[in-house]
Amino acid sequence: MVQFIDDHRADYGVEPIGRVLPIAPSTYYEQKAREADPSRLPARLVRDALEQALHARPDLDGLVHHSDRGTKYLSIRYTERLAEAGIEPSGGSVGDSYDNALAETIIGLFKTEVIRRKGPWRNIEEVEFATLEWVDWFNHRRLLGPIGDIPPVELEQMYYEGQDAPAMEVGLN
Repeated sequence: MVQFIDDHRADYGVEPIGRVLPIAPSTYYEQKAREADPSRLPARLVRDALEQALHARPDLDGLVHHSDRGTKYLSIRYTERLAEAGIEPSGGSVGDSYDNALAETIIGLFKTEVIRRKGPWRNIEEVEFATLEWVDWFNHRRLLGPIGDIPPVELEQMYYEGQDAPAMEVGLN
């Protein structure tokens, strides 16, 4: 995409091309800055998380990866890895605040329930372990009222098992 923009930016401009292609202008400019200064290359924080998610969920049929069109999620290597795994990329429109609302809510809960309540932290390993425990609780043991006072993973399992029971039978009223 960067090469495409390079080839057409004189005719159309970076921002108009970014509105049509799934790439934010800031992503293009960041990539060009990295080409000029390789010390700006990012860590691998997002690609590693993708690999962990792919390992944890081997059934990827019909999976869609939604992001906010940020630089990390639109990098060439990242989008190539999504394609290799058969995952359809999806991105919100530039400046669309709804993309991040759910993620920011979850991050806020995590900070309130773990980071601020259980700190101070002595090292990164303590934070990582606490994060794993919280995510496990959040998905596997937290009872969520809007889905029938069951953990989210149970609803997901019912979905994938293809249960056709009416909502009243599984407590989803």
